[in-house]
Amino acid sequence: MTDLGRITARRSELDALAEELAKRLQEVEAEREELGIAERVLRCLAGQDRADTEAAEAAAPVKAQVTGRAVLLIPHRGETDDEAALPADYHRILAIVRAAGGPVQVKAVGEELGLEVGVRGKLEPLRAKMTKLADRGWLHKRPDGKFTARL
Repeated sequence: MTDLGRITARRSELDALAEELAKRLQEVEAEREELGIAERVLRCLAGQDRADTEAAEAAAPVKAQVTGRAVLLIPHRGETDDEAALPADYHRILAIVRAAGGPVQVKAVGEELGLEVGVRGKLEPLRAKMTKLADRGWLHKRPDGKFTARL
């Protein structure tokens, strides 16, 4: 092999190594970010991070990165009673349930939002959002699967 051939081969090896290292660095940075989010959540749950929690309540919905995807953090109702802290789509869902005046099915909310309610798969993301609102105290999920607004 000529000197030029060895140089070219070595450059190719180094390029492959650089690509692998860049990929690993990206994975490490993503995991570090996820750990930071987990740490903040645990501190909030432990009551150690009250100042950050109060600042978060005053702010608009917080977006966090989890495994490379943007995730909206929905506050618990006890933390804030201000519906403005909710993202727009959650705020619309809450308004529809309140306007219903009684127990409402996910399908009825989906119809109001203009979703294809005949396709079950189209309602599952909505059901997850409504369940999240119930878990966080904004809605009440009844045993029959219907939702009502909390007063």
